[in-house]
Amino acid sequence: MTRYNAIIAIDFDGTVVTHAYPEIGEEIGAEEVLRELTEKGYRLILYTLRHGETLRQAVAWFRTRKIPLWAVNENPEQRRWSRSPKIYADLYIDDSALGCPLQFIDGWERPAVDWKKVRTKLVCIGFLD
Repeated sequence: MTRYNAIIAIDFDGTVVTHAYPEIGEEIGAEEVLRELTEKGYRLILYTLRHGETLRQAVAWFRTRKIPLWAVNENPEQRRWSRSPKIYADLYIDDSALGCPLQFIDGWERPAVDWKKVRTKLVCIGFLD
């Protein structure tokens, strides 16, 4: 069961790339899965504490990989029905979320999202085939 037009909020540091703030961290396998999600029609919101130049660098990470973002740090439709600052999404992928699969690699200061396991979970809950 594909959930067309679902909104997915994606954290950046430790989720899309390894933790290296304020720099951009290393690749961890997010690109392929994120592209697959957008090709299925899902709308991605970059949901991050980055701001200013560091936020522009994170947005550029998506742009150079041709992964479209629907929004950045907001849900554009949400203001019609709520004034809450919490971003509404159907799914949140964040290395700090309870239950998000992590990988621990020697040399990394902190764990990062394991995108192979995330993809498996997305298949299990019907977001991907």
